[in-house]
Amino acid sequence: MDELEELYQEIVLEHNRKPRNFRKMDDPTCTSHGFNPFCGDTITLYMTLNDDVVTDVSFEAAGCAISKASASLMTQAIKGQTVDEAQETFGKFHDLVTNGTNGEVDDKDLGDLVVLAGVRSFPTRIKCATLSWHALRGALEGEETVSTE
Repeated sequence: MDELEELYQEIVLEHNRKPRNFRKMDDPTCTSHGFNPFCGDTITLYMTLNDDVVTDVSFEAAGCAISKASASLMTQAIKGQTVDEAQETFGKFHDLVTNGTNGEVDDKDLGDLVVLAGVRSFPTRIKCATLSWHALRGALEGEETVSTE
């Protein structure tokens, strides 16, 4: 394993051990519950929107390290974004973990989220990495329950 892969692995493990924004939110503007039927990961995402800006976001989850780390990283990435920017970040992240970017990952666009790029080599783990993102899209689109299916 090269140094970059080790760093990425450590970031994922750190976000699993101490997930950021891991809490139930009182009176969220929107929420969505997500489920991955393949491995049993679950998430409930809570968001507060003010003037179409994500002013607060948190989650509760049970699942694997990749699922929890992805949710933790996602909450950090989208807090302060507009709804349109959050949707755009969803698209870029989804492309990163499903299609790759031919080595042209723009750290400015995705920041620490690039640590999850390696899951595309493990198709069964892609659903773990994208579960929280599907919950994000569900919350923004008024879907109370979403699945990785």
